[in-house]
Amino acid sequence: MTSPWYKSVSSVFGLRPRIKGLLFFILGVVALLTILSPLTSTSYEASSTGSSTRVPNIYSNYRRIKEQAAVDYLDLRSLSLGTSLKEFPLCGKERESYVPCYNVTGNLLAGLQEGDELDRHCEFEREKERCVVRPPRDYKIPLRWPLGRDIIWSGNVKITKDQFLSSGTVTTRLMLLEENQITFHSEDGLIFDGVKDYARQIAEMIGLGSDTEFAQAGVRTVLDIGCGFGSFGAHLVSLKLMPICIAKYEATGSQVQLALERGLPAMIGNFFSKQLPYPSLSFDMVHCAQCGITWDIKADAMLLLEVDRVLKPGGYFVLTSPTNKAQGNLPDTKKTSISTRVNELSKKICWSLTAQQDESFLWQKTADSNCYSSRSQDSIPLCKDGDSVPYYHPLVPCISGTTSKRWIPIQNRSAVAGTTSAELEIHGNLFCLLSGVKPEEFSEDTQVWRSALKNYWSLLTPLIFSDHPKRPGDEDPLPPFNMIRNVMDMNARFGNLNSALLEQGKSAWVMNVVPVNARNTLPIILDRGFSGVLHDWCEPFPTYPRTYDMLHANELLTHLSSERCSLMDLFLEMDRILRPEGWVVISDKLGVIELARAMATRVRWEARVIDLQDDPDDASCKLLREIIYFSRTEDEHLKKVL
Repeated sequence: MTSPWYKSVSSVFGLRPRIKGLLFFILGVVALLTILSPLTSTSYEASSTGSSTRVPNIYSNYRRIKEQAAVDYLDLRSLSLGTSLKEFPLCGKERESYVPCYNVTGNLLAGLQEGDELDRHCEFEREKERCVVRPPRDYKIPLRWPLGRDIIWSGNVKITKDQFLSSGTVTTRLMLLEENQITFHSEDGLIFDGVKDYARQIAEMIGLGSDTEFAQAGVRTVLDIGCGFGSFGAHLVSLKLMPICIAKYEATGSQVQLALERGLPAMIGNFFSKQLPYPSLSFDMVHCAQCGITWDIKADAMLLLEVDRVLKPGGYFVLTSPTNKAQGNLPDTKKTSISTRVNELSKKICWSLTAQQDESFLWQKTADSNCYSSRSQDSIPLCKDGDSVPYYHPLVPCISGTTSKRWIPIQNRSAVAGTTSAELEIHGNLFCLLSGVKPEEFSEDTQVWRSALKNYWSLLTPLIFSDHPKRPGDEDPLPPFNMIRNVMDMNARFGNLNSALLEQGKSAWVMNVVPVNARNTLPIILDRGFSGVLHDWCEPFPTYPRTYDMLHANELLTHLSSERCSLMDLFLEMDRILRPEGWVVISDKLGVIELARAMATRVRWEARVIDLQDDPDDASCKLLREIIYFSRTEDEHLKKVL
């Protein structure tokens, strides 16, 4: 049965042409006035702050929003008239590896300098033609996990043979097989005999007998800065830990792109001038092995303070730096000053140097918040922590998180990934000033996604094997547990889709994304030992094209409709980061699903709409549907859906 709400919308779109045109004109004017009102206030506020503040080009933003509103209006009008929407054209070859918001040249022209131009800046992103990013001509579908962890197709990443040969130690880690494959040695180097030896060394520095005991010491999540080609992260994954690689944007030879191609958690991340999109007290360990960061380059130790901000109480910072090796033409005093300078700064933020072996240093953050009140007068001050969401805010010259309710030493947490009822009570809703998450709410959500994942897998089965003939009477085989590896939950809530995948033995990891204007449940996700990040879906996601096998969006489109985001731009962004032969699963209200199906045709997808809510007595379920897309490459490298 069609809902009254949908009937009312249908009746509006069914008016006579003259009245309908007038209605759309009025709606368009109201929408433009609503959009332009914050721009006016923004311009006033910017002018009142003084000339030293950098302000984006308001006129350029106004023109872009005006053009956006016109395009959205025409597309909605075409949809209401029942006419087909025009497909987006294919992008040129120069955009095969396009990553928005990382235009160093444009940032320099906008006046950014002193390293700030290397950070993410979507506010200076120039309007580009809306088009579908195509894969390179020699692109091949990645091998299934775990084989794909050790062998990737060289045509899938923007890296050349010359870069291998000129990269020094890289050639000790990689081997070019024939002309189209890159093999990663299971015992690749770092600066030790092997990554296993290196991990065991870190475990011994902590006081453990083996790297298999990391979880017993409270280490479950590791932020790996400048992860190389992901070999340390791959080893941590084999130990059932959750590493997240972050590295700066690189046009070629990207660490993040290679790690994701191998099926390892990674995203573009740089904190030279802005905070990382994680809340305070997020990770059990931060790891930097020759990560290329000069920790004392900024005043007030702000780079190290950002590490301290995301590090949990009792957590570890591992710095591996070849102090006994020459570093360019620097004098000898500079060659050995990296760890020494970090150690000097660490004393001001209640860190202690607990161990040193060879070229590796291990600091531990204090587990006692009273340490900060016993420091000397000239120590780094404490931040006045508020409820603001840390989404690419400027770095701060103070210590964060000391008064947080989440100040729980990692050694006091369970070694098993999960969240207890007691831990749930400390997570408050940032947009309600009352209590935290109720255990019964969390439990109900867990059951919902256990059931939903089973439905997804059963629905995907006939689609996966639709191209494979079978004898009459045979049942469809179960899809392989490793048919997908890189999954993004675009509106993750508590991370229970991630939990269901683990419980059902799927060999997938999930990037749990919490929208910045939704309830901030990311601390719960990270405390469960999962990967996650804050993100504004009105902006592109910080990753390279073709890096995810499955995208999942539950009620995301409804959420974005209230944020004045363009759904067309969202679908183009989803298509950019989705691998050929990847899947998209969207669950939302009926009217939004119908609009989404129309948008899918513009990015050359075909949609299957399946109603999973079939209870005739439940009125709330009648507005919910599931829409499932399956995409695959064709001869011209287009994404299509079966």
